[in-house]
Amino acid sequence: MAAPVPALPGVMDRDQVAATAAAIVDVQSDDGAIAWFVGGHLDPWDHVQAAMGLTVAGCWQDAAAAYRWSRESQRPDGTWAVRYEQGTVTDHATDANFTAYVATGVWHHWRSTADVDFVRSMWPTVRAALDAVVAMQRPDGAVAWLRHADGRLVAEALVTGNASIHLSLRCGLALAAVVGEPQPEWAFAAARLRHALDEHEDAFEPKTRFSMDWYYPVLGGALRADLAHHRLQSRWADFVVEGRGARCVDDQPWVTGGETAELVLALDAAGRADDALRILADVQHLRRSDGTYWTGYQMEQDVFWPDEQTTWTGGTMLLALDAVTRTTAAHGLFRGEGLPLPTTDVVETDEECTCRSVA
Repeated sequence: MAAPVPALPGVMDRDQVAATAAAIVDVQSDDGAIAWFVGGHLDPWDHVQAAMGLTVAGCWQDAAAAYRWSRESQRPDGTWAVRYEQGTVTDHATDANFTAYVATGVWHHWRSTADVDFVRSMWPTVRAALDAVVAMQRPDGAVAWLRHADGRLVAEALVTGNASIHLSLRCGLALAAVVGEPQPEWAFAAARLRHALDEHEDAFEPKTRFSMDWYYPVLGGALRADLAHHRLQSRWADFVVEGRGARCVDDQPWVTGGETAELVLALDAAGRADDALRILADVQHLRRSDGTYWTGYQMEQDVFWPDEQTTWTGGTMLLALDAVTRTTAAHGLFRGEGLPLPTTDVVETDEECTCRSVA
């Protein structure tokens, strides 16, 4: 049976979906690795994002090859390097969010394909990755964003990365249920992390000029609808450019495709379907005739910038299309459908917490 493939006339039809997927495959190496563009570098998070786009488009074998790359390139400690160029590691540091995201990708592929053998083949990879990330969690519940190659853990934690890690932990717990290997320590880590995100903004390094810090806590469906709506509305005027998409940062006239497509996913998760659909249509001005997408558009200079078409932008567009059309079996990923939402009555930290509980 053919895989269901999303399409939305006037936004992306089936031929356009196929062209975007083909453009991603054109960049993919023989070993399954998906760089940003031909000749560009690879990072493990964007590699997975592009792979999820392939799954949405029904290119299941190509997506599975991407996950094989993740499995085979994983380091003995469960992590990946921050940056690869033509198969060579060029930055040996560990980004916690980059490492965790494989769980989100594997869960997405499983929901789409119902291939339990795939899950079993990837489970050791997911387990090792999330164990490594949990080991980077601070006493206050936030996860440090980076470990240097020499083993030094940075002090800072980032809202965007932590919100993404929270989703990955939930996906990991769901995968654990599929293989019958409960991971209660992940559930507790996820609860502590959610509590930090919701109640302790001062635990995170301020990055408020970036739109990702604004919408990312909504992704995954963990916030109540009223709280998600309030968060999105609070800075709508700062980031949304009607008819164009979303700014990457609030102080530059630059709309970007990846951030706009992720905002669509956040709006969909918050139940704002009409806004999600409208903004997905608006951002199609970044699309090229070959199915690729410009990374962004500088409005004052009226130029597409930078001069690149990134695989992860195309992949995120496909994920957003699937979410708003409710097409594949994985369309509810960023709404948190099918995922556990761990909570705990007591937040155990090394520091006194004035609220003590997780709502």
